[in-house]
Amino acid sequence: MATADCEEDEWELLNIDGFVYKRKKRPNPTTTTTSSAPPLDLTAAEEKNRREMKKRALAKLRDKYQKEIDQWELLSNMLWAFQLKTQNSQQLQEQTTSYDLTASSPPPPEHSSESASRRLLDDLLLRAEAEEGIIQDLSNLCHMAEVVCNVQEDHAKQSLVDLPIWASPRELLASLCAE
Repeated sequence: MATADCEEDEWELLNIDGFVYKRKKRPNPTTTTTSSAPPLDLTAAEEKNRREMKKRALAKLRDKYQKEIDQWELLSNMLWAFQLKTQNSQQLQEQTTSYDLTASSPPPPEHSSESASRRLLDDLLLRAEAEEGIIQDLSNLCHMAEVVCNVQEDHAKQSLVDLPIWASPRELLASLCAE
């Protein structure tokens, strides 16, 4: 029993952020004095450091999410503008077709096939230009979505690369082989 008590006195339990482990007790030079303030100061300093680490981690996380929100807002605004453009082009097409149907003066008989061909050509050109704008907007939207996906993929890859086991793989192998 004396050896168990001796072993118990040499180790201390620590709980840091839910991670519980034992470590050897450190010699405390203030134990010879009757003052108990320094151990409280050490725990207060540890608590302060832990809070600062949490603050930095939360600020980093907040910045990350804010960047992502900004990217999604940009994509949303682009989609909204795209919808407005398509609605405007549809209204413009409806107006031009209704204007062509309600023209009051009939064309002269000798030029009727020419003017009908010209109106048809103008209508087709207008539609082609509208479709070109739509395709360009969709292309830009797809490019932005691809950029957002690439950024998220890079963050995921970086979080795996930043793991502490990659810092010294030889030490990791040595510790695994030793056990």
